[in-house]
Amino acid sequence: MSEITLPPDEQDRPQEDNQPRRALVRQLALQAAAVFLVLSLAWPFYFLRAAEWHWATVSAVTGAVAFLAARLSRQPWWWQLIHLLFVPLLWVGLQFNISPLWYLGAFMLLLLVFRGAATGQIPLYLSGANAAGRLRPLLTEGSALLDVGAGIASLLLPLAKMRPDLKLAGIDNAPLPWLVGWLRTRSTGIGWFWGDFWKHSLAPYQAVYCFLSPAPMRALWAKACREMPPGSLFISNAFPVDDATEDAEILEDPETGLMLYVYKIGGEAAANA
Repeated sequence: MSEITLPPDEQDRPQEDNQPRRALVRQLALQAAAVFLVLSLAWPFYFLRAAEWHWATVSAVTGAVAFLAARLSRQPWWWQLIHLLFVPLLWVGLQFNISPLWYLGAFMLLLLVFRGAATGQIPLYLSGANAAGRLRPLLTEGSALLDVGAGIASLLLPLAKMRPDLKLAGIDNAPLPWLVGWLRTRSTGIGWFWGDFWKHSLAPYQAVYCFLSPAPMRALWAKACREMPPGSLFISNAFPVDDATEDAEILEDPETGLMLYVYKIGGEAAANA
């Protein structure tokens, strides 16, 4: 399999570079607001009655308020779940006098696996042979494809077996999935990159594939339209580009529920990106 030579990384636009930071700050602010609101209401209730604080109730109400705020602000479902459970689980953990090192270890493990969800609202979704089979006839002979958010190379490895003529590459910034992917691809000729895909040039590729979340799709589509050559393909698994869905070719597998949105760079949707 041929390898891909990349040009130097280009400077990113500010909205792309700051997007992960803004997303994380938004979630922290939402959780902090829920804690502040519940404590502000609970303090006079318990103080005026000279009653002992019932922390189980306070933590449960805090989780419910954070969940409601996340729901009303239309946060992704995984963030809604995190807001619902974070404070109640923290209280439960404190009842068992668990060493803080266990919390730190659990946090570090989650960060190693799900860094994308914490920093960019991009959870770990894994593609597989079914998606690779759908991609197989779309790609021209010898074309280069980049898997954005490649995880453990679960798409690239089966695609490499189906289409050995392709120049395949993947990029991810979650440490543990990236390491697993590196170990699986190091003897295959698949390009395997660590880092922020916003800073990774898309110019060398004739196709870009992603299975991310709704959050980055519009900005990633705009990046693809700026950098990829006309006629290239931008392919999203499950998540369409807002305001451009009608210009996509939609490939659906009724048996598995797989749905690919295929956009062509240089079309009407690209001109409006």
